[in-house]
Amino acid sequence: MAPIPGAGLAKGLAVTLRTMTRKTVTEQYPDVQPELPPRTRGVIGLFEENCTVCMLCARECPDWCIYIDSHKETVPAAVEGGRERSRNVLDRFAIDFALCMYCGICIEVCPFDALFWSPEFEYAETEIHDLTHERDRLREWMWTVPAPPALDAAAEEPKELAAARKAADKLAAAQAAAAEEPTPGEPAPGDPAPGEEGPA
Repeated sequence: MAPIPGAGLAKGLAVTLRTMTRKTVTEQYPDVQPELPPRTRGVIGLFEENCTVCMLCARECPDWCIYIDSHKETVPAAVEGGRERSRNVLDRFAIDFALCMYCGICIEVCPFDALFWSPEFEYAETEIHDLTHERDRLREWMWTVPAPPALDAAAEEPKELAAARKAADKLAAAQAAAAEEPTPGEPAPGDPAPGEEGPA
């Protein structure tokens, strides 16, 4: 059967008319911010207190875009007669996002949870050297990191939380016991006060 002349044009116009009558779903960025999935790879945030300058992130980075400088400091002994220890102190932690390919290897290999993905993606710059974020800027991104998803209700409590709760309960019990013990020279509860006679 021969095709009807103009059938393709009519079909195209029908699609156009159907689309014109539908409600638009375009998000007017930047007036409307997009709803990003929780695991979005936007920018990397640094939680500096957890960083031990182990250099694993810089060594494993395939782009060599992480720059870390540190120095050693001597920590005095915690107890008298103890040994002094040395620890690494972070001087510089920078990530060059002009080189970064957002593979996430640095976040995966960090053994102390010092690096996190933030969903923030609006950090374009007019100068390429401004894409090297120093530790202060990386720290600012840390506050935009979303909270981890809630655990399954049937899941076991993490062993770290269980150990911390056990230690806190033990400490609270010790403090309660110490509060109940009478101080020397103070009558125990139920004892007669000085100058009073007990029951005959």
